[in-house]
Amino acid sequence: MTAYLDCNATTPMEPEVRDVVLRFMAEDFGNAGSRTHDFGIRAQQAVQRAREQVAAVLGAKRDEVLFTSGATESNNLAILGLAPHGEKTGRRHIVSTAIEHKAVLEPLERLRKCGFEVTLVPPTGGGWVDADAIRSALRPDTLLVSVMHVNNETGVLQPLDEICRVLTDHPAYLHTDAAQGFGKEFKAIRNPRIDLISISGHKIYGPKGVGALLMRRRDYERVPLTPLMVGGGQERGLRPGTVAVPLVVGLGLAAEIALCDNERRQRMILKMREEALASLKPLNVTIHGDTERTLPHVLNISFPGVDSEAVMLAWKGISAVSNGAACTSQSYTLSHVLLAMGFADADVRRAVRISWCHLTGRVDWAGMAAAIVRLI
Repeated sequence: MTAYLDCNATTPMEPEVRDVVLRFMAEDFGNAGSRTHDFGIRAQQAVQRAREQVAAVLGAKRDEVLFTSGATESNNLAILGLAPHGEKTGRRHIVSTAIEHKAVLEPLERLRKCGFEVTLVPPTGGGWVDADAIRSALRPDTLLVSVMHVNNETGVLQPLDEICRVLTDHPAYLHTDAAQGFGKEFKAIRNPRIDLISISGHKIYGPKGVGALLMRRRDYERVPLTPLMVGGGQERGLRPGTVAVPLVVGLGLAAEIALCDNERRQRMILKMREEALASLKPLNVTIHGDTERTLPHVLNISFPGVDSEAVMLAWKGISAVSNGAACTSQSYTLSHVLLAMGFADADVRRAVRISWCHLTGRVDWAGMAAAIVRLI
């Protein structure tokens, strides 16, 4: 049986989460906006409970959680929704990084075309952005700093705590795309200096099509976002449309389980990493990204002289892996992340990403190694 090793693209759903999603689809199917009967009241109560569950992971308040369709929408709302405030105040400079997901880079490019200045800070060779480089990029008119929590291709944790300290006396809003780290690493994204946090349900063993944007208050004031869509007063007027109750409830439960089950998951994931390295490291493998800063469920690697397409073909029937972000895999281009880290084109073409989780079954690491030996 093929082992699923592409959990950074999407995770399997926790059985408990699947069950609650189905229940709210089939039985408790009320509209959370309906206040005149028990069906709607139960739905509204379930949504509020989900806010509490997500907020608990982030060390935030329930009313600071806004539900969206996923981290991509949350990123767009955080970045594009702040633009009118920047135009009004004359703050048209944004600092981000060259290793962000396209869901951040593309909204930034849209703002650049509208007259904003965007500074993309390059990473170190280890795949993380130095906080001092963020400091050097700041200007008095900097409106927003957007730095991801964990890189989706390498699994490298970014120094958010250090960046928060850099911004202590600067008014810029701080946003982080936490799609890959939410529910896996807890300390950094609980820093109260982070104003906006984007998360996604299907990266933490919840359903696809749901996510959230955390909007922390600063001195009791909300981040001045302008909605990207109109047509209803849901989600504090920032995200109109009927709330997807089954998906929201699933996200909430997935967040709660992630918080409660973290230690057991970490033990299982670390054991799998040890097994993977024991089998693959003797093949003169190159690991892309600082191993001291990489979350334990991800390996971005390459084998000498072997193209990634050949690796994936050799592993067909043994394991399912990827050679880049899922959002760009339909038309493969060289990884902008690895290129920014300083790897040559030839090295980038060899890179494959392996990512697993506590729900991953048995993996034939020895078989995967043997398949590579036949290629080298």
